[in-house]
Amino acid sequence: MKKVMNLSKLACLAILLVSFSMNAQDFKDLDKSPMDAAAFPSSHRVSEKTVKVIYSRPQLKGRTVQSLAPNGEVWRTGANEATEITFYKDVTVGDKMVKAGTYSLFTIPGEKSWTIIINSDVDVWGAYSYNKDNDVARVEAPVSEGKKSLEAFSIAFDDEGSMHLAWGTLRVAVPMK
Repeated sequence: MKKVMNLSKLACLAILLVSFSMNAQDFKDLDKSPMDAAAFPSSHRVSEKTVKVIYSRPQLKGRTVQSLAPNGEVWRTGANEATEITFYKDVTVGDKMVKAGTYSLFTIPGEKSWTIIINSDVDVWGAYSYNKDNDVARVEAPVSEGKKSLEAFSIAFDDEGSMHLAWGTLRVAVPMK
């Protein structure tokens, strides 16, 4: 009887071990262009946001901004999926009124200014299926140069709500209110 009990305990243990290993998950390493989010107001203490941007952060890795986001070509404003921007209330981007909602954020880089594009297509990969007919707003934003070089593409908001794009020493300020 003792042998039967020990054998059944051993069998249960073996089944348990096999079932654990069958359910083990393979988790991927950190993405080379990890997702990030920026919001305004930027403080975590303010729960009512005006805008939130979800984007992936490509790295320069010895390359130039222009080689990754060529002048004159529509860019997804980050890596992987097109950048997503959500306005929780109606806002003015540059001089264009944009209704509350979720949009894709595309850009067309240029030497002296970037065209900022708010587009109604969402859940798209890159800019491959970009459709100009679905643009909600297009705004020109001036290019300036920062003193510090940023390896990873970054988006941030200042205290007034303007959105800032930065990569390498390139800086683009997009007024929002």
